[in-house]
Amino acid sequence: MKKITAQEAAEKWDISLRRVQDYCKKGKIPGAERFGSNWMIPASAARPADGRTKAARAERQEKLSSNMPMPRKTPFLHMTDLYNTPGDAEGSVEDLADNPEAQTLLAAEIAYSRGQIDKVYDSAYYLLHKHSGFYAVISAGMLLALCAIWRGDLNMWRQAKIHIAEAPAKNDADRDIVSFSITAIDSMLYNVSDFPEWFKIGRFEMMHRDSLPSAKVFYAKYLYATAYAVATKQVEMEGVRGLSLMSMLPNTVEPMISQAMADNSVIAEIYLRMTCAAIYHNSGNDQEAIYHIDRAIALALPDKLYGLLAEYGRVLDALLERQLSKVDPEAWQAVSRLYRIYNAGWSRLSGSVRGKNIATTLAPKEREVAKLAAFGMKNSEIAAALYMSVSAVKQAINNVSNKTGMSREEFAAIL
Repeated sequence: MKKITAQEAAEKWDISLRRVQDYCKKGKIPGAERFGSNWMIPASAARPADGRTKAARAERQEKLSSNMPMPRKTPFLHMTDLYNTPGDAEGSVEDLADNPEAQTLLAAEIAYSRGQIDKVYDSAYYLLHKHSGFYAVISAGMLLALCAIWRGDLNMWRQAKIHIAEAPAKNDADRDIVSFSITAIDSMLYNVSDFPEWFKIGRFEMMHRDSLPSAKVFYAKYLYATAYAVATKQVEMEGVRGLSLMSMLPNTVEPMISQAMADNSVIAEIYLRMTCAAIYHNSGNDQEAIYHIDRAIALALPDKLYGLLAEYGRVLDALLERQLSKVDPEAWQAVSRLYRIYNAGWSRLSGSVRGKNIATTLAPKEREVAKLAAFGMKNSEIAAALYMSVSAVKQAINNVSNKTGMSREEFAAIL
C-alpha cells in the first residue's frame, strides 16, 4: 500500500499539518502509522469529516431537541483530556461535533479562559434554557458564576448558585458534585468559611475520575485562600502562625501539577502552576514562582488563554507582567486590559459577598507592600523582601491608608 507523509496529506487536503497529526493521534485515519515523530498515511485515505461543514452543522441541529450525556462525567470539560494540546483548542471543540451540548460547553469554557465573557454568558443561558441534563445545568451555573465575577454582579452570582443547587441530582454522587461545584465558586472569592469537611481534607474518592483534575485545581485554590487567611490573621488555626502554612503548601500542590501533566489536562496544569506560583511568591520564593509562571505562560499563549492568566494579576503582583512582557508584549497588553476588568468585578463581588470594601485604586507596589504589612512584616522586612528603602515602604503604607481610610492593622480587609 502506497503511503504519503502527514505533510503531503495536509497539502492534499488543504488543511494544517497540526490537524492531520491530530487526526492520526485520535485514530480518525485508518491505516495511519507512526514512525518516530512522523506519521505515514495511506495515499488513498480520505480526509476525515469536518464538523464545521454546513451538512455537519445541520445534522447537529437535529440533535438539539434531545439531551445527550457529557463525554466526561464532570462539569469542567476544559480541565479534562478533551483539551490536551496547547494550540489546539479549536480542534478540541470541533472534535465534539457529534455532541452539541458538550461542544457548546467546551467552547464556552475556552472562551472564558480567553476572557470572552459575553460569549460565556450567552452559552450559560443557552444550556439552562435548552437542556436539562444534570451536568449541563451544573456547567451552566458555573459559567454564570464566572460571568458574575467578571461583572461584579451579586444577583447573578446568587442566581448561579441557585441553578447549581437545583440541578437534577439522582443519587449521592450527583449531590456531592453539586456540593463541590458550589464550593468551587466560593473558592474563587477566597471565601473559606463554609466548605464541607470532606473538601477541607481533600477527600474526593466519591467523585468520578473525570472530575478529579478540577477538584485538585479548586482544592489548591482553597489551600491558598486558607493560608492567606491565616497569614493575615483572618482565620485562626491552632499551632499555625504567619506564613508557615503558606510555605508548606508546595509540598501538596507540586505533586498535583505532575498529575495534571499525566492526565493530559492543559487547563488544570495552568491553574495549578499559577496557584503554586502565587504560593511561592507570597512565601518569598520568587525564583520558584517564576519557574511556574513561565511554564504556565508557555501553555496559555498558543491558544491566547489571556483571561485565565488575568485571574492571577491580583496575587502575583508585578511578577506576571515582568515574565509575560518579556515573552510577548502584546499578550501582556491584552492580559493587562482583561485584568483591569476582572479586578474591578472581583473586588466588587467579593466585597459584597464578604461584607468588605475591597480596594481597587492601589498601585501594584502599594498593594504588594500592604499585603506584606497584613502578613505582619515590619517595615524593614518589607523593604528587604521588595528591594525598597524603608522610607519608600513607609510612604507606600501612608498612601494605602490615605486611599482606603484604613490603618495598617486593617489592611487585610481591603485586599
